[in-house]
Amino acid sequence: MNAGEILKHVDHTLLLPQSTWAEIRQICDDAVAYQTASVCIPPSFVREAAEYLNGRMPVCTVIGFPNGYMTTKTKEFETGDAILNGAAEIDMVINIGWLKEQKYDKIEKEIRILKAVCEEKILKVIIETCLLTQEEKIRMCEIVTEAGADYIKTSTGFSTAGATFSDVKLFAEHVGPGVKIKAAGGISSLADAEKFLSLGADRLGTSRIIKLVKQEEATGY
Repeated sequence: MNAGEILKHVDHTLLLPQSTWAEIRQICDDAVAYQTASVCIPPSFVREAAEYLNGRMPVCTVIGFPNGYMTTKTKEFETGDAILNGAAEIDMVINIGWLKEQKYDKIEKEIRILKAVCEEKILKVIIETCLLTQEEKIRMCEIVTEAGADYIKTSTGFSTAGATFSDVKLFAEHVGPGVKIKAAGGISSLADAEKFLSLGADRLGTSRIIKLVKQEEATGY
């Protein structure tokens, strides 16, 4: 798989709290130039980015990010606001405490509510695998499937670790038909990106792949 094929699966990402519009605009330009799947940016920049891109590239943003413990009403509002501002894809963070307490119905209901707001737009569910047991990861594969989300996503990139090959393989074994997989956080080489895709990932959340293609230092998400 060549770099161009890998880039088609990349959500080119910049989510650092100190990000400026000049930096966001640059990753928008890079995403268009290298034809990534989307550009993934903070909610406060969605309107500017959508207007700037003018249909040249889907805008993805994050909801309940990075900790996931906001109320469902807050996430619902965030999602609706992001879509009104021009977001085509939503990456939400689950309430990890609810998962630890086995409040599976509440997690599923929240995902269903956000998917209803998204309608035909893509909803990805971030479960933060580095904080979960194997059993919790498998249960989330089932919940995401049952709730009708489009993707299950490994990580925010802001916790103790990012995507692993074993987690993507586990997802591929346990998600239902129609649920795709996004690996995110710590993807630092083209070889690793290709392996994630070969294991079943459809999207890669990373800021590093374009930097590698441009032969720049691969720092960041």
